[in-house]
Amino acid sequence: MNTLQQTEIDRFLFTGDYDNHFEIWPGGTFVDQAKNGSTTLRNALISTVQRAEQSAVTACQEYSCLDINAREKFAPMVRGLFPQKEQAIILDVLERSVVFLTPATINTVLEKATWLKTAWNLANIYLVSLDAKPLSDSAPDIVGISEETTCFVSMKYFSNNDPLEDYVIHEAAHIFHNCKRETIGLQETRRREWVLEIDYFKRETFAYSCEAYSRILELGETRLARSRLLSEHAEGPMPPDDRVDGDEYVDILREAIDARNGWKHILERCSPPKPTRRA
Repeated sequence: MNTLQQTEIDRFLFTGDYDNHFEIWPGGTFVDQAKNGSTTLRNALISTVQRAEQSAVTACQEYSCLDINAREKFAPMVRGLFPQKEQAIILDVLERSVVFLTPATINTVLEKATWLKTAWNLANIYLVSLDAKPLSDSAPDIVGISEETTCFVSMKYFSNNDPLEDYVIHEAAHIFHNCKRETIGLQETRRREWVLEIDYFKRETFAYSCEAYSRILELGETRLARSRLLSEHAEGPMPPDDRVDGDEYVDILREAIDARNGWKHILERCSPPKPTRRA
């Protein structure tokens, strides 16, 4: 391996960035160069994670076999957002979508991640869940990522103490706008290309609202109890994302808990603007 290649590996490990032209890697064609470069970078990432986890893995082995009943968790959201004829298909997709980043899964996850940048982000999420140092101080401080129809979730999920946080629901909500209906076997129409049509600028608002509303439904058996939970939540920190307006977020949740089907109200508030008709 020459100096340029080692420098590129070091850059990728520290920043997640790389030259997507792969010009410094061996191969007679661009495809060969891209394949060789991607494999080298990915293998370097996996080796680095393995070395970093060795001192911390014992502390996290208790999480290795933890799991959730995904179908049961997603059922209320799916029933609220989709017609009955589509619910089984959606639940099947979501049930297969959750992958926890554990010592037993991390190598396979990093090997199969579609994009190198995604693999780098997942490596950092995993290392932080072990209380190990991330590859870079600029690594995203997040507990989950969704890619196409897969939700990757940190082991920190099982030790979360915020009653209205649920990263699994949050990441599943992102699948609805990341995945086309045709991809999972639903009928696509001219106006319905994606599983759900969510306004681009409201995607995080939608995910955070679904997350909190799901927990409110779980914890509050009556409308009064749910209103109390929301009032307490509104007094605390808002979602840590500049793309989410705190007042709008609370207003959406308030409207949802007062409705017969709050999920539909969340969807309506986060849908793209309807086209105006000409007079």
